[in-house]
Amino acid sequence: MSTHSEKFNPKLGKKPQNDPNQSRFVYKDDDEIDKAFNWKQFGRLFSYMRPYARQMLPLIILMTILGTVTKLAVPYLTGVLAIDKAIKNSDLTLLYIVTGTVLGLYVVQWAANVFRIRYTNIIGQRVIYDIRSSLFSHIQKLSFNFFDKRPAGSVLVRVTNDVNSLQDLFTNGAVNAMIDCVQLAGIIVILLLINWKLGLAVMITVPIMFFISTKLRQKIRMAWQDVRLKNSRINSHLNEAIQGIRVTQAYTQEKENMKFFNGMNAESRKSWDRASTMNQAFGPMIEITGGVGSMILFWYGTYLIQQGEVTVGLLVTFANYVGNFWDPINRLGQMYNQLLVAMASSERIFEFLDEEPSVGDKPGAAALPKIEGRVKLEKVVFEYEPGRQALKGIDIEANAGQSIALVGHTGSGKSTIINLLSRFYDVTEGSVKIDGVDVRDVKLESLRAQIGIVLQDTFIFSGTIRENIRFGRLDATDEEIEAVTKAVKAHEFIMSLPGGYDTEVEERGSALSMGQRQLLSFARALLADPRILILDEATASIDTETELKIQEALKVLLQGRTSFIVAHRLSTIRHADKIIVLDHGEIKEQGTHAELIRHGGIYNGLVEAQFRFL
Repeated sequence: MSTHSEKFNPKLGKKPQNDPNQSRFVYKDDDEIDKAFNWKQFGRLFSYMRPYARQMLPLIILMTILGTVTKLAVPYLTGVLAIDKAIKNSDLTLLYIVTGTVLGLYVVQWAANVFRIRYTNIIGQRVIYDIRSSLFSHIQKLSFNFFDKRPAGSVLVRVTNDVNSLQDLFTNGAVNAMIDCVQLAGIIVILLLINWKLGLAVMITVPIMFFISTKLRQKIRMAWQDVRLKNSRINSHLNEAIQGIRVTQAYTQEKENMKFFNGMNAESRKSWDRASTMNQAFGPMIEITGGVGSMILFWYGTYLIQQGEVTVGLLVTFANYVGNFWDPINRLGQMYNQLLVAMASSERIFEFLDEEPSVGDKPGAAALPKIEGRVKLEKVVFEYEPGRQALKGIDIEANAGQSIALVGHTGSGKSTIINLLSRFYDVTEGSVKIDGVDVRDVKLESLRAQIGIVLQDTFIFSGTIRENIRFGRLDATDEEIEAVTKAVKAHEFIMSLPGGYDTEVEERGSALSMGQRQLLSFARALLADPRILILDEATASIDTETELKIQEALKVLLQGRTSFIVAHRLSTIRHADKIIVLDHGEIKEQGTHAELIRHGGIYNGLVEAQFRFL
């Protein structure tokens, strides 16, 4: 058996490197993002705040300025007035006035901060709501080929983790950065006004600190991008592992799966440790720089006192301002790190938002009017990947109300034809027409509203039986729902459930049998009342007794509709108006069941093979 480092997972883009101490898991859908930090993207991110700017931003800015001014006034009052005048001259009245003023300023500062924090949190949460809604709305519009290239967990992490990582930035980070910038500017002006020599001496360390810190920024940005990438891979694998838990347990691969997960988990931990270590380098750097600045302050300040250029109170005022000077620089350094984390996530979010659907409405596309159901595929060629044809010049014509069966071995092109009819993909060459209109020339919503699909693996949503059936037409009444369930022979088993139509079912309908889920999907399709109905292996996993019910349901479901039926179980399609036999993307035979049996070709061989194994 191969070692874990040599293990190949088919969901990965390539094998991990042959390093026994490391595991490199590279997903095709999660390429490394290596883009320079740019203010254009920063502006795009903050454009989500624009709708709320007029409502709350002026008040927040006012409270920010008020809180900053009151904070900057305190060192001057305590140093110049309290020490140099009140204490030096033993003026208790002045000392009481200064003390009361300082207490009043602290109360104003507290009130301003409470107001600011409250409303910045409100704006921040609304912005996060808008970003998440925008992302989810856009993802729902993307075409199938987008999801073909990405694991579900990778998509999930963009909507959850990456959006969540922006919360701190929008709720307090941006405003705190504005406060710190205003505070820094105010302190610099005050220091230079009080004594420009001492002010310049103290700030001599700032350019040095800034130069050193900028060297870390690129590394920190890349480190946090790597953290997001590793977390995305873990989420992708978790989603796959949970979906495939039955297979994992059936083949007793829990230990191997755990080794695989531990490798990814270790890489995520190492990535976080690297980013966190770089993050933490900012704090000590600021503290050392602040310590050097304080040494310069007291050394040079003492000299100026001896020269009579400054007083003791003025030096205390300077010391307080310098203490307040390094704190915002430290916070801005942390804010920059927070911004890098947010930008790493925003790059991944915008990567999805910038993804254009490969299938969409043309400019000026008209709505498809109510159709009769005539379908024509003309010389259709389709490639999932360039150079690999799934369909090779297909010609199919169906009159309104006809049933067309598609049969053939796996990979022959049956499901591809179905996907093109619903316009989940666009043809590479040729055309698909409904009632003589090319499906690419009409609005997608109006097209799909008149096409119903019943799949082999019926998806049941979390909720009640009634809600799942109503998904076919949200304005349907309870009476209409009950009528369609009776028509497809589902009413009896629904009423046998504890809650009847109000029985709660879990995601994917795990508490229901395959046949029961399929009957619900038939009811859902009948309620939608489509003009074209697609049955994609809808009876493949049904027992014989349920199949008899479904055959009766099909008579109701197919009546007056154009239908395309994909089936491996040939007994379900023998009454189709036309049977088309596909092989490697080409039509090999077509005709009725009786005609194809008499012909003695591929279809006849398939029928004989099935009956031989019954």
